[in-house]
Amino acid sequence: MISKGCEQCAKGGKMVLFVYGYCDQRDCFYCPLGENRKNVTDVYANERKVEQDSDIVEEAKRMDALGTSITGGEPQEAMEKTTRYLRLLKDEFGEDHHTHLYTGITGGRENMRRLSEAGLDEIRFHPPYELWGDMHGTEWEDILYVAREEGLTPAFEIPGIRAETEFLDFLDEGAAEFCNVNEFEMSDGNFRRMKAEGYELKEGHMSAVDGAREEILDVMGEHPRVYFCTSVFKDAAQHRNRLKRMAQNISRPFDDVTEDGTLVYGKTWVDEAHLRDLGVPEEFYTVKTNHVEVAWWLLEEMIENGDLERGEVVEQYPTVDGTVVERTPLA
Repeated sequence: MISKGCEQCAKGGKMVLFVYGYCDQRDCFYCPLGENRKNVTDVYANERKVEQDSDIVEEAKRMDALGTSITGGEPQEAMEKTTRYLRLLKDEFGEDHHTHLYTGITGGRENMRRLSEAGLDEIRFHPPYELWGDMHGTEWEDILYVAREEGLTPAFEIPGIRAETEFLDFLDEGAAEFCNVNEFEMSDGNFRRMKAEGYELKEGHMSAVDGAREEILDVMGEHPRVYFCTSVFKDAAQHRNRLKRMAQNISRPFDDVTEDGTLVYGKTWVDEAHLRDLGVPEEFYTVKTNHVEVAWWLLEEMIENGDLERGEVVEQYPTVDGTVVERTPLA
């Protein structure tokens, strides 16, 4: 089973809203947060640092977001911010803007009520690893029913450390709606700790950990409400599709959108009047302060014909900072 939130994520339509970098669960050796996100109060919408609430709305519009996933750190430890952003998103984009939240604590009924009233649709619990297999009769079982009573869809989202049938029990008992298992990964944030615990990268993979994938699929994979999210899918599909969605949404008539979701255009240093003399239509270029951006194929043709002396083909990400991937000189 793929939830609505996951469907949107697979399409590249889910904005990631990082609200708070602190978390009381300090001993999770697999925590993937990098140093720039850990133990900070900064907020990020995708990769964009949020300076004011309008930045969140602008980023969602930039990618034509279908919904938002709220993460941290621990979003429940910053309830004022979390609920304010939920209301902002629902007010701006309507009830169809699907929201889900990742949390590593139970939070209690009051938090579930506040999150629901603010507009949260779905809450995904990540119980501490040391409690897996021993959660029945605890607050982790209770909170699933409490969340549902308060109008939320309760679910689990866990790292694929090992197979655990207790999660299947919660699904069969009707307590949780679904369980997402993310392929176990190493990141810049957890690499040293993961190595210290004895984990190694899978041969031929950049981030996937060698280990439990086959066992998890054998034990849990056949359940209709378990979804195993591979590292390849997250990196190659989700992220790329988000970039492509953003690129298609903001591209100018002369920008090329690549399969990787980057934008390609030409850059040259010439007066606009010269382009007009050459008969270049206005929709094929944009004048900047110190240069002109133009259709790359047209720039290439003009340089080959001797109409222009120099230029370059630029490939960049469609993010707000416009990080350049590659520059190819033309002369």
